[in-house]
Amino acid sequence: MCRWLAVSRAGYYAWASRPEAARTILDRALVVEIKAIHAATRRAYGSPRMHAELRARGHEVGRHKVARLMRLNGIRAKRKRAFCRTTDSDHGFKPAANVLERQFRPNKPNAVWASDITYIPTGEGWLYLAVVLDLYSRRVIGWGMGPRLDRQLALSALKMAAAARPTAGVLHHSDRGVQYASGDYQAALTEAGMTCSMSRRGDCWDNAVVESFFSSLKTELIGDEMYATREIAKAAIFEWIEVFYNRRRRHSSLGYVAPAEYEEMYAAA
Repeated sequence: MCRWLAVSRAGYYAWASRPEAARTILDRALVVEIKAIHAATRRAYGSPRMHAELRARGHEVGRHKVARLMRLNGIRAKRKRAFCRTTDSDHGFKPAANVLERQFRPNKPNAVWASDITYIPTGEGWLYLAVVLDLYSRRVIGWGMGPRLDRQLALSALKMAAAARPTAGVLHHSDRGVQYASGDYQAALTEAGMTCSMSRRGDCWDNAVVESFFSSLKTELIGDEMYATREIAKAAIFEWIEVFYNRRRRHSSLGYVAPAEYEEMYAAA
């Protein structure tokens, strides 16, 4: 071996007898923790979120080092996939104006809510998911799931949010799909004292925060998963939203804290 590697036998034995460097030992332990976090987050974290998680756990480690260790050990976040949209804006209802105008950073909770609908494939057919997010914290405050893409799905998400939080004066933003433009949904907004805002036709960037949430859900939870039944999918989505996303997942736009913690920081200020 020494002959093939062009090193002296004495040099090899000197290397083999030296104790392992402290840095190497620390790096190996750090990689073990990185792998544990990677598994616990369902491979959701790239190096920036991984760095934030390690720092929160008391590790004085640089972001570049975390990226290097992840790269050397083949640890990477799941890649995003493309998904088609579910918006049907060809209807007879009059859409509301775009009051929000992409101002996605309100300065307090319960100022702006954003809603949208997506779908998840199962062995029984599509499971549709409607959500309501508080744009201050990006927290999911209401959701509805069912086999049909109708206004009742959107209304169930809105009612869940309205039952938990004050609604008077809230700006409610959505796309101009028939579920949100319908008379029933608009009546519910009016009764709750909310102002309606809608995206421009065919412009997903006008509701970018919810689109980003759906992208994270489908990348980090679903991926290539095919749930056998809608009930299994519902249970997985509920656990991801309430246990992981709202309370544990570090959000880059919130300074790498979770939505629930971000709201607690506001309440304590």
